Amino acid sequence: MTFTKNLMKRALVLGAGGFIGNHLVKRLRKDGFYVKGADITHPQFSQTEANEFILGDLRDFHFCQTLFDGPYERIYQLAADMGGAGYIFSGENDATIMSNSVQINLNILHLSRERKPGLLFFSSSACIYPDPSEPTPDMYAENTAYPALPDSDYGWEKLFSERLYEAHARNFSLDVRIARFHNIYGPEAIWQGGKEKAIAAICRKVIQATENTTIQIWGDGRQTRSFLYIDKCLEAIELLMQSSFPHPVNIGSDEMISIQALTEMTIAISGKKLSIENIKGPTGVETRTSNNTMIKKELGWAPDYPLRKGVETTYRWIESQAKQHS
Repeated sequence: MTFTKNLMKRALVLGAGGFIGNHLVKRLRKDGFYVKGADITHPQFSQTEANEFILGDLRDFHFCQTLFDGPYERIYQLAADMGGAGYIFSGENDATIMSNSVQINLNILHLSRERKPGLLFFSSSACIYPDPSEPTPDMYAENTAYPALPDSDYGWEKLFSERLYEAHARNFSLDVRIARFHNIYGPEAIWQGGKEKAIAAICRKVIQATENTTIQIWGDGRQTRSFLYIDKCLEAIELLMQSSFPHPVNIGSDEMISIQALTEMTIAISGKKLSIENIKGPTGVETRTSNNTMIKKELGWAPDYPLRKGVETTYRWIESQAKQHS
């Protein structure tokens, strides 16, 4: 059977040129959606699978207007100014990060309250959480976001935008879903250039290092994180969209690891003999992991993809990319 635009469920993916957005487009196409993607750039590492891909600046209200050209069952708002620790924790990009992302969200919400789409998804971040002085069993549960004290202006913007979406849901009857992503990683993530995140950055350093040399990591290596493989992230997003749960929810793994241990794992995957040098640099909070109590209760979801397996898959992909660029 040949499907046409008018016969299929329609989805609009904003930020479709980014890592998660590009993977989401592929997932939606497999699930039978007609997908329109929009971003300021095309996906960097593969051709988009969107039925339509529109290049443009989502900070421009008039460009956003052109995207709302008919009814959508779902709109996914993933577009944001973001990057790894070197970009968001340096303090040098705060004004740009906050103003760019807030402008995009204001545009999308203004149009959504006029056009009344179906489900509206907003991608928030674990960076909205405060850095606790002492670990507790309930650390990073959704209700611990307040009293608010994010560790970066990127986190403050995400928390403010969460409240924007929730306020529009209350005042304009929008059907909103909000996910707080915890360090999503996998193939086709940015791996060089300054905006790469921890796993991609460590993989790149190990790949580029020659035998019996030293690689550098920021901080003392004792800072801990959890990381979620991209396929599991998409699985959780779909369950959230199928649910009626209207509040922010964590989407992440509770398999926590120190940056030192993550680096040692990556070195072991490489088979190289390398040593680690800890240097000064932006590191963010000392510890952060996903508390999955809420998502298990409300959606029956838990990640089941071991970190080592995901890191090895990501390492091999970055290794192939690095060979192409050598």
